Amino acid sequence: MMNANMSNSPLHENVTLLGDLNAKPSKTLETFPNPNPSRDFHIHMEIPEFTCLCPKTGQPDFATIHLDYIPSEQCVELKSLKLYIVSFRNEGCFHEAVTNRILDDLVAVTDPKFMRITAKFFVRGGIFTNVVAEHRKADWQPSPRVDLVQFDSESNVRG
Repeated sequence: MMNANMSNSPLHENVTLLGDLNAKPSKTLETFPNPNPSRDFHIHMEIPEFTCLCPKTGQPDFATIHLDYIPSEQCVELKSLKLYIVSFRNEGCFHEAVTNRILDDLVAVTDPKFMRITAKFFVRGGIFTNVVAEHRKADWQPSPRVDLVQFDSESNVRG
């Protein structure tokens, strides 16, 4: 059960759509403070129900959007992201343009250290389209990758 004081926390003062049962799709993206801005951590989201319209034919285009980012000071709030994504449902958009617009809008509100949007559009005309757009802060470098899977899965088997 949620602590009653949680919704009144200054950490959540910019979050207004969460809990609003009447919230409608919109281009409003809300954020909340990164709970640990001194640490680089990876946030991964999969949005399997993205829909927009072909700007020429008006036919629906469907995609799964993968959002990967390393936040700086702000994280995107999920309900506002859901409503933002749904707001494209009746808009005519080329795949490349809408992927870059989503990235630009998310970067504008979160100012992340790194963000990647991968849009995997379903087949249209016999062609699958994947669009990948990235943003990286000029002064940010990723930490070296730590690979903990360095031993064969059966390395402890004797015999």
